[in-house]
Amino acid sequence: QVHLVESGGGLVQAGGSLRLSCVASSNFFRISTMAWYRQAPGKQREWVASVTGGDVTNYADSVKGRFTISRDNAKNTAYLQMSSLKPEDSGVYYCNHVVGTIGSWGQGTQVTVSS
Repeated sequence: QVHLVESGGGLVQAGGSLRLSCVASSNFFRISTMAWYRQAPGKQREWVASVTGGDVTNYADSVKGRFTISRDNAKNTAYLQMSSLKPEDSGVYYCNHVVGTIGSWGQGTQVTVSS
């Protein structure tokens, strides 16, 4: 069982920035695909961004150009740098770790963007 711990959420004004971190207790972090998802109240969880073990990144259209996902394999940590935040970016952000067909989730960190 992989244990993921997210941090870095908080309250920020529209246009501001936040950086989320996700530390994974994984022996296979280097080869994992790490991703960030978010869930707003009353809505389904949605994929935000992902980075493969080969550092290939992908982003949802809604965050492209504003968010940057990265990873530090030496620290078993994935990051999500969020800039130009909008109120619609608010929600609980979850970290996801996938190796093969096995996925694990963190407990989430709340991001609230005020207008």
